[in-house]
Formats: sequence, structure tokens, C-alpha cells
Amino acid sequence: MIQRANDSAPETSEAIKDSGGRGESKESVGRERLAATEFGMSAPCQTVKNYVLDTNVLIHDPGCLGRFKENHICIPADVLAELDRFKSEQSERGANARRVHRMLTELFSCSEKITEGVPTEGGGSLRMVIYDPATCPKNSDLLNRFHRVFPDRERVDHRIMAATLLLMQHNEAPVVLVTKDINMQLKARAVGIECQDYLNDKVDPREVSSYEIRRIQVDPSELQRFASSGELEVPHERRAEVVLNQYVLLEASEKQTMPARLASEGKLVRLQIPEALKIPDGISLKPLNLGQRCLIDALLNPDISLVTCYGHAGTGKTLVAVAAGLHEMFNRNYNGLTVSRPVVAMGEQMGFLPGTLEEKMRPWLQPIHDALDLLMRPTSPLGPRRKQQKKDHDPSAKKPYEALLEQGVVEIEALAYIRGRSIPNRYFVLDEAQQLTPQEAKTVVTRMSRGSKLVLVGDPAQIDNPYVDSRSNGLVYTRNRLKGQPFAAHIALNRGERSELAEAGATLM
Repeated sequence: MIQRANDSAPETSEAIKDSGGRGESKESVGRERLAATEFGMSAPCQTVKNYVLDTNVLIHDPGCLGRFKENHICIPADVLAELDRFKSEQSERGANARRVHRMLTELFSCSEKITEGVPTEGGGSLRMVIYDPATCPKNSDLLNRFHRVFPDRERVDHRIMAATLLLMQHNEAPVVLVTKDINMQLKARAVGIECQDYLNDKVDPREVSSYEIRRIQVDPSELQRFASSGELEVPHERRAEVVLNQYVLLEASEKQTMPARLASEGKLVRLQIPEALKIPDGISLKPLNLGQRCLIDALLNPDISLVTCYGHAGTGKTLVAVAAGLHEMFNRNYNGLTVSRPVVAMGEQMGFLPGTLEEKMRPWLQPIHDALDLLMRPTSPLGPRRKQQKKDHDPSAKKPYEALLEQGVVEIEALAYIRGRSIPNRYFVLDEAQQLTPQEAKTVVTRMSRGSKLVLVGDPAQIDNPYVDSRSNGLVYTRNRLKGQPFAAHIALNRGERSELAEAGATLM
């Protein structure tokens, strides 16, 4: 049946072209419609939109198949071929490809012809779409122009766009191509295809563009009462859009301000922070600005088990998070400290690294070693050290934190091996969390057992992962989805403390 439809479609199109639309027979029109149905070109109904999903959308969020409500979802057959290339990978991409295959198999298990469509939970449908050049109408100006502009018919992106153009011809309802590939979006729009990014897990642009702390105007008497009692009840209209555990600045005048955190029952409470984070045989770290004070308050609060922190380079987000973890560990509030970061390279890949697993991971995890070395190294006076180098200098001597690593009290590990773990009673710091996809962030959050604390820090503006951007990465996704929960707090750092040069580079370059 499919072969006959293939053979007849060109003849039908040619007949329509030759006759100028006057001599087409009912039989030829019927054959063309049959071909459209056999290859999934015609939607079950013409009242709602048809969304064509690219491979990267399914890889990014396998659950997207249930998020298009009453609309029709179209999966080109070429997408399945591309998923097949990824399914054997031992990575998050491979795991997501396998999950998509299982979901599609389950959804289509009750249908003999998957090109006709199966119903979805939202009231829409899901169907496969097959692009075969032999079934394309020869008199299609859109498709002919497309093949002149993009002649490579074997390229998967081009085949998906060609299938979208065919869907546009066979359906009265709008057809939208959904892809996270920016280059493909530009190509599609160039040939008249409506194209959109997958927006389900994207946060509002304002959430990643403004790092300023929210201000609440109060009377001088209210500020004085707050300073003496540590609590202040503010009417709801004055704290509109302030969520639970959000940090604010109470302001009576330009010089009369105090930071506070919104606790339960609408009460603003005073920050509870020590004078300094004291680390035995190491340094004492004092907060240098308002943002760091708010961060330390959240990091040391036992009722907050998830802390997310935005901050550009040099704001101290990683150093403060690790220092708070050591402070809490030495105070026996947690059984240990785990610091991790995703393995995502900036620029060209270095290739395979020699040595053991620990030696391979050392370059990726070196920033964490640097932070621990700075925090746990005994303070020494500045000045010439020539005499000190000759005296008691042992190149093989261990660094202070290496003993804790050998004991397992402090762990520094790559994030690739966290799947399947259960992490109880540990202080877990995840650096560079903006490199995660939303699904990877979900994996990390669901690994935390009772008594553990998870700290996600990163800069949404510095992303090297090609599958996420500043509004769809795992850090901003986690903050957005868990915002307002009694166990979650968020802080944005906007003042650099590394050096004047680093601050100027972060803001001006």
C-alpha cells in the first residue's frame, strides 16, 4: 500500500500541475490524501497546532511528550535514527535517548499505525511523520525552493525541515518546528517555517538579569524594633512577590538599613551568622559584603537543605560555600564534606588524559583543591621566604586537606558517578552548577538523603555546555522550580571581591 502511494503521488501532482487545477480526478486526490495519511502528514483534526519536535528537544527533556496539552506532536522518523546513535552512550544524553525510546514504545504499543496518531494525556495526539522525497508533490513551490537553498537531502536537519514543510501543505492548522538548535532555527525561518525554542523549563529573563537584593521600606521605629527583637511582621502588600526564605533589605533611610530573611507566617527575621567562619589550623573567613552575609546565613541554617547561589567570577561563591562546609563539618553538624563539579571543558578538548582516575580528574577538579588549600593552609607572614624555603622544606609533604581526603571526611569527585548514589548526612557543594541540564540537576537533587545539605553555585552567564543557556540550565531551573519551599533559599552575589582587576573584567569584558 505504501509503495503504491509512493508511485502515485508524483503522477497526481503532475496531473494537477498540467491541468492548472481544472482536471484533477477524485481518484488522484484520494491517492494523495492516502499517501499523506500513510506517512503521518495529515493531523487527526485541523483545529489545533502541530508541533514538530527536533532530536535535541527530546534529549533535553524526555518528559516533553506530555507538555503540549491539546496540540498534536509530530516526531519525524529521522529523529528516531538520530536517537539511535546516542542510545548506547554511557552519559546523560544516552540515558535520555533510551528513556525517549521506552516512552515512545509504550505510547505506540496500542496502535497498529503509528503515523495515524495516538491520544496523549492533555487531549492532543502523538504521531510519527515520514519524509520520503518520492511522495513529495512536484508542484510544491515551497519544497522546490527549500531544496534549491539546502540541496543536501541526507542531512538530518534538512530532512526534518522538509517534513515540516510537507506538514504545512497538508494541514490547515499552524505547524511549528520546536528545536533548541539556534542555527536550525535561523535556517527554518529563512524558508518560511515557524520555529520556536522549547520554553517549558526556561525561567523568566528577569530572574537571571537582576542580582540586586529586594528592598522593603519601613519606619525608623519598625527598624529599631526589628534590631532589638530580631523579628518584624510586615503586611502582605508591603512584601508582595517576596517568597519564603528570600533575603531582603529593610530600609528606613539611605543610611538606616538592615538585612532580613522572610521566615514562616510572614515574619522577617534577623540574620544569624558568626563573626567569622573558623577553620581549625586554617584561616578565619569573614563576610566582605551584604551578599556574602546573606549566603553564610543560608549555608549555616539547619532548616535550609537547599541553597542556590548566582554570582559572576570573583564574588566568592565557591570559596564561601566550601568554607561554610568545613566550618559545619568541624562543628560535627555533618559527617563530611563533598565538593563536586560537572566535567565540561571551555574551548578545545584536551583529549584523553593519562594516569589513574584520580589523576585524570585532577585538572577538572583543581579549582576545588585550590579553595581547600587556601582555607586550610596555616597563615604565614608576607615577605621574602628564601630562608624559610631552606628550612623545613619537604616537597613530598602532604597538604593539610589531603589527610581529610584519605580519611574520606572530605570528598572531591566528578559528578559523572553520582547516579544511583544515596548521600546521607553530608554537606554537598556543587560548583559550576550552571553547566548542568535540568535533568542532571534533578538527578543531583534526588540523591540527597535525610540530614544532607545541597549547595548549588554558579554563574548563569558563563556556560560552556552546548545543550543549555542562561535561562534553561540546571542551576536556574532548580531555583525556579523549588522557589518558595520551606527548605530552599537563594542568594545572588553582585560584588566581586577577588581583585579590582577581576571585578573590572567581569563587568566590562
